[in-house]
Parts: sequence; C-alpha cells; structure tokens
Amino acid sequence: MTPSDLPARLASLPWELPHRFLGLDDGASAFDRAAAVVLPVPYESTTSYGVGTRAGPRAIIEASRFIELYDQELDCEAGAILGVHTLPALELTREGATSAMEELRRCYHEVAEACADRFLVMLGGEHSVSSPAILAQCDRHDGGLSVLQLDAHADLRPEYEGTPNSHASAMARVLDRAGVVAVGIRAVSAEEMEVHREHPGSTIVWADDMWQDDRWMDRALEALGPKVYLTFDVDYFDPSLVPSTGTPEPGGGDWYRTLRFLRRVFAEREVVAADVVELAPTPGLHASDFLVAKLAYKLISYRFQSRLEG
Repeated sequence: MTPSDLPARLASLPWELPHRFLGLDDGASAFDRAAAVVLPVPYESTTSYGVGTRAGPRAIIEASRFIELYDQELDCEAGAILGVHTLPALELTREGATSAMEELRRCYHEVAEACADRFLVMLGGEHSVSSPAILAQCDRHDGGLSVLQLDAHADLRPEYEGTPNSHASAMARVLDRAGVVAVGIRAVSAEEMEVHREHPGSTIVWADDMWQDDRWMDRALEALGPKVYLTFDVDYFDPSLVPSTGTPEPGGGDWYRTLRFLRRVFAEREVVAADVVELAPTPGLHASDFLVAKLAYKLISYRFQSRLEG
C-alpha cells in the first residue's frame, strides 16, 4: 500500500492504508484502470431533524478501508479485480440550496462524461443531492431512465420548509423525467400520497409488504425500465441496523433480503449509476458506517457480477 510519489528508499516503511474507497493501492485505484468511480458529495443544508450527513461520505470511505475485500458470495476480491477510483469531495456553494443543486448538476454531468462507461457511485450528503445526479443521467440517456429508490420516505413533497430542493423533495424533482419505483416506504404525508396517485410514473412498494414473501421484488422489477439509476437512502434499513441517520423509521429493510433484491436488479436491468445518501455518523458507534461502506462495495460488485463470475 505504498503511495507512488514516495522516494524509493521510503517504500518499505509501514504506511497506513490510503484514504481511498476500500483502501486500494495506487494500481487498483488508478482512474484509467478503474471499472468504478466513487464521488463524495458532503452536502448538507435542508435536513429537518437529525444532522450530520455532511460527514457521511468521509465516514463511509474511512470504514471501507477496513472491510475485507474478499466477497464470499462472488468468491473473489472484487475491488482489487475491478479497480475503484476515489475522487476528491465536491464542495458545493453555500449560496442556498437552489444554487448548490444547479452547481451539482453541472459538476456531476462533467464527472459522468469523464467516467464514460465506468460505474459512478456518488456518496452523500443529504438526499437532495440525488435529483441533480438523476437529471444529469437522464440528459445522457435519451432512451429514458427509471429510478429505483430504496428509502423510508417517499420524498415527493413539491417543496419543504420553503425550498423545492429539499431532501424531502428529491423524487418530486425527477418525476417529470423518470419513473420512480420506491421500495421500503413507511413514512409519507397526505400531500405526497396525492402526488403519488396523480402521477402514473410513481410506484410504491410499502415496507410492510416486504415481509410476507418475495413477490414484492417481482412487482418492483416489472415497474422498472431497462436502464436504472439507483438511489439508496440508508434510512431504508431498520434503525436497529442503521441508527445513524437523520430521520429513522421503524420497520425497515434487513440486510440479506435487500442483497437478494439488489443482486436481481443488477442482473436483470442495466444500472447506469447509483448513490448512497443520508448516513449521519454517530461518534463512537461505527456499525452504521461499516454497513453502508459494505453496501456501497456490494453495489459495485453486483454491477460487474457477470465479469467476476466469468
């Protein structure tokens, strides 16, 4: 794990793991070689209860440096085989949510163009960062995209607390461009239900429908088009698994059922990009950080599962 810019005489010293996703060395994290790219966006402005999502991307990357690279499910060290490049964090303007989201859309588009066919995973930050990324990807895919949203909340408010660029409005901002299939929902407002019922592109799989059998997976997949953007708000998980989030809701998803679903999504649809948002790290409580880091790793592995299994 030696940085390439060190003098040769220092190369054998016991340096720490690099501060990159998975702690990969220079070779496995080189942009030209990488199959996946991680984009940290530590933006927080409109959170409405608990705070701290600005620290989420750093905590995810820090925890990822200490998870095992070997994936028992795929029988390989996917990160080392594929290569994952970690970009510097984007520091968005503080001139208000509207300006920040406009800036993010421009920046994300440039990053996505530079990534070409690499799998781009954005780490937030609050959920408001997802809509500029989704819209930028819609601009790049003329045939249209579906959005798969794993979340406790529908995020369909036209605006919240005076801004249409709130974390609570993230999916409302994209409904005119892409159908949204929301899975794990268990906290909505009456206003959001009106938006959902009036918009044919909105599909909701309620959290309590997920516990009887796996038929909900078929319903969600049938509602998705061939190309998918995946947005994963970590409050989708039951707070017994991920308590470190701003607005936890009881009754959420579990680990293995979620992985079964995600593996099917990546096998049966083309997932063009993804984001993982709303981790608000709790000092001294690292279980949430590690779960979310491993989730991000799984998304990358599933994206290339056919290559890894070949």
